[in-house]
Amino acid sequence: FQTPLWEVLTGRRDGQISRISEALANIPSPLSNFTALVRNFTSKGLNVHDLVVLSGGHTIGVDHCNTFSSRLYNFTGRSDQDPSLNRTYASFLKTQCENLSDNTTFVPMDPGSALKFDNNYYFTVKQNKGLFQSDAALLANKGSRKIVDELLDSKKFFTEFAQAMKRMGAIGVVTGNEGEIRKKCFVVN
Repeated sequence: FQTPLWEVLTGRRDGQISRISEALANIPSPLSNFTALVRNFTSKGLNVHDLVVLSGGHTIGVDHCNTFSSRLYNFTGRSDQDPSLNRTYASFLKTQCENLSDNTTFVPMDPGSALKFDNNYYFTVKQNKGLFQSDAALLANKGSRKIVDELLDSKKFFTEFAQAMKRMGAIGVVTGNEGEIRKKCFVVN
């Protein structure tokens, strides 16, 4: 990642079963608007600041075209494009994702910086080049826009991201006799 990260707490209890349906029910949709995002985050004890900071995780990685192509081809159900999406970027995305149902092609979530963990995501969002509707939603509110502006400072982003990851890591901690302390974090004992 080319930067100091954060201390991950270990020795905690974890569940013995993972269900994709539970994960999907708890992760915000890339199609979410600002209100839905805030509702999702506050239901987990997080706030708008955490929402904007943790969205910065979109600085690294890729996603399949079918996840966001409605922004390109059918935003309101009338074969239209999301008006908040930068036109030049939308044109580029259309060359990569030729239809709504393309689930094999993928594109970087943060063009130009998809393999580097940095704060470039916020510059991208400010240029209306956020890949997801949930990225564009960060500009829909005065308070969240202010946080986006603050996170253009890379030192502030790294500090804030580490703190928000720790808060997110404290969601739903298993206690008592539930679950197990794993010997290897990626597999049940």
